[in-house]
Amino acid sequence: MNSRRKFLHQAGLVSAAMAMPSVIFANAKPKFKLGLQLYTIREAMEKDLRGTLTRVSGFGYQEVETYGFNFGSNKYYWGLEPKQAKKLLDDCNLTTSAGHYDLDKFFGKDQAAALEKYVDECIAGALVLKQSYIVWPWLAPEYRNMEEFKRLSATLNKIGEQIKKGGLQLAYHNHDFEFIDHDGKIGYDLILKETDPALVKMELDLYWLSHSSALKPLDWFKKQPGRFAIWHIKDMDKTDRELHTTVGDGVIDFKSIIKDYKISGVQHMFVEQGNNYIPDAMSCVQRSAGYVKNNLLYLI
Repeated sequence: MNSRRKFLHQAGLVSAAMAMPSVIFANAKPKFKLGLQLYTIREAMEKDLRGTLTRVSGFGYQEVETYGFNFGSNKYYWGLEPKQAKKLLDDCNLTTSAGHYDLDKFFGKDQAAALEKYVDECIAGALVLKQSYIVWPWLAPEYRNMEEFKRLSATLNKIGEQIKKGGLQLAYHNHDFEFIDHDGKIGYDLILKETDPALVKMELDLYWLSHSSALKPLDWFKKQPGRFAIWHIKDMDKTDRELHTTVGDGVIDFKSIIKDYKISGVQHMFVEQGNNYIPDAMSCVQRSAGYVKNNLLYLI
């Protein structure tokens, strides 16, 4: 009788387990931390820096990507020196693996010396924060032609070597303009071909790629396997493709894209949303966190 009871008990446990959602049996610890590009919540951070980062951690985010550094009115990180910024992130149980730095502000042809000096400052700050990647985030409209994309590639190689010697890695973040046709050529293709993969990785913005590229993410991954070290998980509104939306509520098929993560070489994934905050940015990043945790990170 005891053996029969034991058998029925074990059989019941197996049956119950089989009935549970498959997500329960996915990796208990995802391969990737849930990340957030802090630019998404910049207004909330300006009003209450510590409170905002504490809430972000409460939403389940584990790491963040910083934005801006020691340029213009932005002193260091949100007005905090690197050691202070690192302590604040530690207090909020957040790490940071990458940051958008204002490298593009020093792209003028007469600014090579200023760029080199600024890169050294960025390296020093990033090392204190224990970041791995320094990201080139933008390119002014006057530089968006094939001749300047070629100059940009040479610049990326140069500072990429400088950053590598400093113990970090450079990455380049795309928008839509790299995919605009210039007599059968596009800037993104040139940047990939002209830059050294060991010195310049890519931060792939999946919204802008979906918005403007004739090729799908996997096509790019196959062109340069292992090079797309960082992804921006940003969704596209269903009715207006110029608008962003919370992840999972738009038209981008992230579940299909994420299956190819090994080919891409991705190491970090950051949720981002640049506009269309309904009802507000904090609510949006909270909703996006739930979708990414439950529907993307547990797929891999």
